[in-house]
Amino acid sequence: MAGARIERDGHLAVLRLDKARGNAIDEPLVDTLTSAAAELAQDDAVRGVLLASAHPKLFCPGLDLVTLAEYDREAMARFMTSFSVAVWALYGLPKPVVAAVSGAAVAGGCILALTADHRVLRRGAPIGLNEVKVGVPLPWSVSLLLRASVPPQALSRIALLGRNFSDDEALAVGLADEIAEAEGFEARCRSRLEEFADKDPRALATTKAWLRESTLAEMMARERERLDGFLDGWFRASTQERIHATVASLKAKS
Repeated sequence: MAGARIERDGHLAVLRLDKARGNAIDEPLVDTLTSAAAELAQDDAVRGVLLASAHPKLFCPGLDLVTLAEYDREAMARFMTSFSVAVWALYGLPKPVVAAVSGAAVAGGCILALTADHRVLRRGAPIGLNEVKVGVPLPWSVSLLLRASVPPQALSRIALLGRNFSDDEALAVGLADEIAEAEGFEARCRSRLEEFADKDPRALATTKAWLRESTLAEMMARERERLDGFLDGWFRASTQERIHATVASLKAKS
């Protein structure tokens, strides 16, 4: 699998991000996440899924700008459509999912974490959605995902100010459900996943489906008609300047 792999450990599975440039999200990774979610959904032996990173101090920095900066509007529309499908697949996974956010989870990385049922954030790690700072709106499905995941009073700080949060602040705005120390971090996350996996799988899957059904339906119903709003922001001249400046900085560091 490109950029991620499934590791099975008894009745648990780890969907582990493992890609160059710190798990930055590109088309192959998106396709891998979609197919992995489908595989895990159909595997009756899997009672719970840990969404984790192979990088001990980094979860996911967001979209792979080095690659995506070269896309024209048609290619970017294709990518964003595929990314939405991956979000739907992860959010609708009929198994409990715990996100082991071992390091920075910004923009697309935060989005992946939000698809989980429970987010464990390593102490000191930042998490947030900075799209407005770049000059693009949140994609339609992401705005609904955020609205379903955090308290209403936190929406403006997360989505409109584009701030990153860590530790107690991340807990307060709902981007994290608990904070864990770096030592023994993944073991702590697995322990939390065991709590979910211990429940009757059919009862849990049905309840989870009912909780998320209306949000998923709204995502799927209007994603296509909302896509142009995102693309208009992405291809605005000022946004492209920021994106290419970021890419130049990333290339200079490599």
